[in-house]
Amino acid sequence: MHSTYSDGRLSPRELVRNAKEAGLELLSITDHDSMDGDEEKRAAAESCGLRYLRGWEVSAQSDRKVHILGYACNMDRAYGEFLGKRREESIARAEEMVGKASAYLGIEITMEDVDREHGGESIVHPIYAVRAVARKLGRDDMELYRELFKRGKPAFTEPRRPSPREAIDVIHDLGGVAVLAHPGRMAPEGREELMEELVRYGLDGIECTYTTHTVTETEGFLAFAHKHGLYETGGSDFHYMRGKPVLGSPAFEADDRFLARVLPS
Repeated sequence: MHSTYSDGRLSPRELVRNAKEAGLELLSITDHDSMDGDEEKRAAAESCGLRYLRGWEVSAQSDRKVHILGYACNMDRAYGEFLGKRREESIARAEEMVGKASAYLGIEITMEDVDREHGGESIVHPIYAVRAVARKLGRDDMELYRELFKRGKPAFTEPRRPSPREAIDVIHDLGGVAVLAHPGRMAPEGREELMEELVRYGLDGIECTYTTHTVTETEGFLAFAHKHGLYETGGSDFHYMRGKPVLGSPAFEADDRFLARVLPS
C-alpha cells in the first residue's frame, strides 16, 4: 500500500485508520523508492493498535519494469547512498517531464511547481510532475497522465531505474527481505525465466496474493514459491479510496516463517 510519501492519496494516519476499519492486523506501507516518513507511519499504526512492518517498493528496470519490495530494512549509510542517487535521477526525470509538457502545451511549468506537489520528500516521483501540470490546467492528474505522459505520448520520459539485481542488493545490504511484487502484472513472455534468474541471484519471496491476480495466477505463483522455498507474501497495492484496489483485499495471512523473519520477537 502507498501513502502521500509517494503516489498514494492518503496520509499515513488516514491510511492506517482505514486499514483498521478494513480489519487489518499487520500492515506495511511500501512507498516507492524510499522509506520516508517511517516514524510517522509506525506511530500511526501503533496509535490504532496495528502491528507495523517497515517496507518500501524499489522500482527497477530490466527488459521490463520490475518492482522489488523490501521488508524489515535498516536505514543506514548504504540506504542514504542509494537514496541520494535515486533522488538525483528522479529530479532529472521530473525536469525532463515538465520541460516536454511545457513545450507541448505552450505554458510554463517549473520545478518550483513540482516542489509544491511533493512537499520535500526525498524522491521526486513522476506523479508529482504530472500533478503540477494537472493543477496548472485544472485537470484530473490520472486522466492527464494517460493523455500526455504514458509511453508514446508527447511528454513521456524514459525512467531512470536500478536493475532488479541492484534492488535486491540494496535490500540485502540493509538486512531486509527482497520480494518480487505483483508478478502477474508483468507480461507472461519471459516472466518465469526472469523469476528463475532473480531466485538464483538471491530473491527471498514473491507476492503471490495480489489484487489483480487471477485464481490460476495465484496458484501458479504459490507453486513457484513453494518449489524454491520462497516467502509467500500478499498485498492490495492500495493508493486511494475511489475504485480498486480495495484496502485489505484480497484477504491474506502471512505465514509464521515469514513473520519470524521480519518482525521482532
